[in-house]
This record gives sequence, C-alpha cells and structure tokens, in this order.
Amino acid sequence: MAATTLVILGASGDLTQRLLMPALYRLHALGLTRDLRIVGYAMDKWSREHFERHIQKALRSFASDYSPAQWNRFRRQLDYVGGELDPGQLAALKDKLSPASLFYLALPPPLFGKAATALGEAGFAKAPRGGWRRLIVEKPFGTDLDSAQALRQTMHTHWDEEQILRIDHFLGKETTQNLMVFRFANRFIEPIWNAQHIAQVQITYAETLGVEKRAAYYDKAGALRDMLQNHLMQLFSLTAMAPLAEWDPEVLRNHKVEVLRSTLPITPATVDAHAVRGQYRAGRIGRKQLPGYRSEPGIARGSRTETFAALRLEIDNWRWRGVPFYLRSGKRLASNYSEIAVQFREVPGALPKAVHAGNNWMIFRIRPTEQMDLLVTAKRPGLELAGRPVVLTAPYANSEDREFSAYEQLLTDAIGGDRTHFLRFDEVEWAWKLLMPVLEVWQDGKPDFYASGSEGPTSQQRLLDPGHVWRSIGRNGEM
Repeated sequence: MAATTLVILGASGDLTQRLLMPALYRLHALGLTRDLRIVGYAMDKWSREHFERHIQKALRSFASDYSPAQWNRFRRQLDYVGGELDPGQLAALKDKLSPASLFYLALPPPLFGKAATALGEAGFAKAPRGGWRRLIVEKPFGTDLDSAQALRQTMHTHWDEEQILRIDHFLGKETTQNLMVFRFANRFIEPIWNAQHIAQVQITYAETLGVEKRAAYYDKAGALRDMLQNHLMQLFSLTAMAPLAEWDPEVLRNHKVEVLRSTLPITPATVDAHAVRGQYRAGRIGRKQLPGYRSEPGIARGSRTETFAALRLEIDNWRWRGVPFYLRSGKRLASNYSEIAVQFREVPGALPKAVHAGNNWMIFRIRPTEQMDLLVTAKRPGLELAGRPVVLTAPYANSEDREFSAYEQLLTDAIGGDRTHFLRFDEVEWAWKLLMPVLEVWQDGKPDFYASGSEGPTSQQRLLDPGHVWRSIGRNGEM
C-alpha cells in the first residue's frame, strides 16, 4: 500500500487530542494505518519532539488501550509544522506530503473558508499524477442557509465537491449504520416500513450535560443548529429513505436528499405547530444541584438561546404520508439517552381487549448502550387470556467483538476514499432550507423554561398527534 499523508490543521486543539489522535492510535494498533504519515499543523511554534509529548499526554488521558510500546511505534508516524493559515507558511508542508494526501480542518468553524482557500493557494488542492487530494471538514457547515452557501462557494474556488468530505460523526456510529443494514438486509422489514403499518417515529438525543466549556459557541448556535440541523436530520433521512437500487455512495446520498426534498415545508405561520424551544433553569439531577442556563459562565443573563429543540416533520410521499416524525434534543435533561423509535399501528382483530397490553415499538438505541429492542405483546402467564408487554433485546456487539468509535470509522473511510458516510452539500443545503423559517421566527420571543433534570418543556406536547405520547427520557425510553 502506497504511503498516505494526513495533515491535521489545528493539531494542538481539543478535537485532535480527544478524538482524532486516539482514533488514529487505535487504528495503528490494529495495523490499519501503518503506511499513514500524520503531520500536525498549528500556530504553536513547537518542535516535533514537543508535539510528540503533547500527543503522548493526550493518549494517556483519552486512549484506554495506551501502552508505552505501542506509543513508541505510533510516534514514528508523527511530524509537525508550525505556522499561520497563510499560503506562504503552509508551503512548508510541501516536502512532507505524499501523492495521496488529505487535510483535516480541526479548526474553529469561522476558519474553514480561510483554511480551504490558503491550502488551495498553496497548490495543495491539485493532485499530482497518480495521487489524490481530499479536504475533511467538521460540522457546523455554516450558521444558516446563506452562510452555508457562502462557505461552499469559498471552498469550491479551489476544491471540487468530490474532494470535500463533510464529517457528521453520527454517520460513523454503529447504531446509524446498523439502521441501514437492519432495514435493507432483512426481507420482513421492508413490507411494513411505511405509513400503512407505522404510526409515528420519534428520534431523541438527550443529554444531562450543560454547555460546559462551549458557552462562546453554544450561546450563538443553540440546540436547533447544534443538534437537529445536522445529527438528527441525518437520522431522520436514513430512517425514511427508500431502498437503494445499488450500494453506491452517490445513490445513498441521493436517497437522503430525496427525503429532505419531500418533507413538507415549515412556513412562518406554521412554526408553532412544528417547532418547540426550551431553556433549562436550575434543577437537580440525582443529588447534584445544577444552575440555570443563564447562570452558566460565559452566558448572557438575558440569553434567549434554546437548549432544547423539538420538531414535527411530515414527508409528502406515498411511503410516509400521514406519519409524523418527531425529533428532539436538549441539554440538562433527565438522563443521557438517545434512540430512534418506530411505533407500529394497532392490530385489528377479535382477541379480547385485555390482550392488547401495549403498542409495538422497534427501537434503535444509541445511548447508554447500542442495541435493538422490539416491544411486543405476549400472553400473561395464568388462566386468563390477557396480554403483557415483552421486550426482545439484541445488543449490537457480543463480548468478543471489538468496538470502534465513529472517528475510527470515518477516518478509515476518508483515507480509503469511501464517501458513503460523509455529507454532500445538497444534504446540508436542504436541511438549512427546512429549518430557516424556524430560525427566523425564533429571532423574536423566548424559549419555554424547563427544570434541569426534567423531560424538557411541557410545550413539546403540542407537536404530538392525539394519542401519541413522548417516550420517557428519565426511564431510558420506557413508556
């Protein structure tokens, strides 16, 4: 295998320490990246030795399988160049690149365009004969539709769309990928994966954490931009997309875009019927008393930023017409719990009423454990013909299976040129188009308050159809 070079711009930052280097270290330990050269690039005027010590310290903290022997092998792959995001200073990377090279922008979002331009002006976007160049970009991809389109235009000055890999780490998660495999590899699923048999879909990502050290970013972004526009919208499109005619990255991404294009637009007049926002106040999680959002360090006292957002989306096509998709995410909620939950319609029939003990749900759990649950009705033991709910559970991993992080998956794909789990710009664009009316209306007014440690604002109930109930966050998804 020919050598590949990965240049990490922002190599002294938090993303590199916590996620990228531990993932690269584990891939190296498995023998999957032995021919990969890793070059750190940052403003810090460090020597290579100083950079190695910096990364070693990070691995000791964030790589659970760290060992001195493995580190001594891994460190030989590392190199470092210090400099600004300037074409002249970036030119110092030229002699360290391989014909096959990719550049990871582990930078603050406002620097994405500047970095892409500087790399292009340094001549790094043009691949040598027999080689390739790729640019990896972390979310967020703009702060609204206009800024996302402006960022695309800036990047496309030097980089083709096929060279740009937009990372949404949710697409590297086992649950997300298993959703596709389970849907399309099991013949019994497809005939019932439609409005005739499904009553509703709930996609939830709940966190007990507050803003922590992200106040400067989060108070400008809010929950809708931070979680729903990207992560949950990806889960939504994967859940709702039609079966693929062939397994191809572009076909997959076409199908995801088709879901977004088929989603009924939210208008300024219908925002209240389709979107709810909340902000956490003081409360308690377990025995810990927690401050309200406006009392957090770095947050303005009168901030109207939402820390909880919920959406009701409807798809106008034959497969899904009439089925509501409920998406929600929030901070300082009752537990760290995330899932995609699909409820099936009630079964007609002549069985006694007592047999119908509950609804059927198929649940793809993301946190705290990755597993699938099927909630079904079975006979209750005894002399009477009565039903009770039973949960059939299948964990994704066996005890002997090795678990991989989302970044291990995505870095492997980026190096191999597999674009399946990366976002094409039209996915980003259509997600912004759907949410822009909500963001514009939310410039006025204020979020509804909810107590830290609760299930979120009570106003989220207004999004639900009659007879629908939000699945519990506090009891890890139990009804």
